Amino acid sequence: MRCVIARFPFDLTKSGVLESMKGVKPEQASGESVIIGRRTYPVKQVGQVVTRQDRRDFSAGEVLRAMTRLGFTCRDLPPAAAPTRVLNPFQQASAMLGAPAAL
Repeated sequence: MRCVIARFPFDLTKSGVLESMKGVKPEQASGESVIIGRRTYPVKQVGQVVTRQDRRDFSAGEVLRAMTRLGFTCRDLPPAAAPTRVLNPFQQASAMLGAPAAL
């Protein structure tokens, strides 16, 4: 499959990506990730190994699109936790008593 990553065309195949990632130890994935074989790799690590380019030269989205089109399972960033509302002492006391807090 032909894809463009960091403005350079690449002919990638699923077997070629599997072969490239063979023996590569996965780094800790804290963001987007790709499951290759039985291992979960960060997207930027996969892009660096497959394209042999610096991680700053391409975006995670480019690699995610390519890996998805090749049939690999990709995971996006985990959903961000909703911000918790900070209560002032008066609101805390009102909530503990079960009375509605006045603004």
